Amino acid sequence: MSSRPALRPGKQSPRRSVPESIARPEYVDRPAPAPFTGSEVKDAETIERMRVAGRIAADALVEAGKAVAPGVTTDQLDAVAHEYLCDLGAYPSTLGYRGYPKSCCTSLNEVVCHGIPDSTVVRDGDIVNIDVTAFIGGVHGDCNATFLAGDVSQEARDLVERTWKATWRGIKAVKPGRQLNVVGKVIEAYAARFGYGVVRQFTGHGIGTSFHSGLYVPHYDNPQLDVEIEAGMTFTIEPMINLGVAGHDMWDDGWTAVTKDRKWSAQFEHTLLVTDDGFEILTLPSTGVPAGTPAGQL
Repeated sequence: MSSRPALRPGKQSPRRSVPESIARPEYVDRPAPAPFTGSEVKDAETIERMRVAGRIAADALVEAGKAVAPGVTTDQLDAVAHEYLCDLGAYPSTLGYRGYPKSCCTSLNEVVCHGIPDSTVVRDGDIVNIDVTAFIGGVHGDCNATFLAGDVSQEARDLVERTWKATWRGIKAVKPGRQLNVVGKVIEAYAARFGYGVVRQFTGHGIGTSFHSGLYVPHYDNPQLDVEIEAGMTFTIEPMINLGVAGHDMWDDGWTAVTKDRKWSAQFEHTLLVTDDGFEILTLPSTGVPAGTPAGQL
């Protein structure tokens, strides 16, 4: 890994504006979203709208990922994602969600998730996760990827590529009739080969008209989870995998989670639809190649 010292919060820029013509989720600037009361199984019309939201989120992630390089600030990455989403008529789902101040999450190195974009400068050798969610047509599409900045150590490259592989193993385990726990079981089994810690406190989630529905998708083996996968379900798979222990600490901002031992962490995420015979990834970009795909894969 690089010799960068432990990260500290930087200075945040003012909140970015969203054109009034763009519809907002109901929770914006409220203490919490309204409780989810719908079905985890979506109808065809909702699914079609989710395909649109997912594609826009994925394309915004691709664009933000292109901007990752030594010298760029995480606030600049946020600007790329924000402007792309707004240009296509989508609202950045994180902006104003439970008070979150930015349009995406940027999590570097030891940050597990929910890093707030600010004046922090990406350095040579860093790994940078960007998490983008688009709200359009009354539904959300959620995805993230971890990108390499400059000359990244082999240890960190391996972590990122293996986290990508773990994510895809979890995705490919999705099939109607199986227990939802199969996702976490295969992810944890793969990560254990390398002695990695799989984060437990943050999980995948149901998604659709709500950013987060009641469905939760752990990335570790949880035999108590007795939910059966059904066709029409939509949820995210987004494992956070650490070089060291699975535990985390929280910064005072109430959002930024960092690894307990300050070793590095990587993550990838897609929004999935369960089909009659497997799955469909709703967050594939227009190019067809997901952001952050390691060289030589797919």
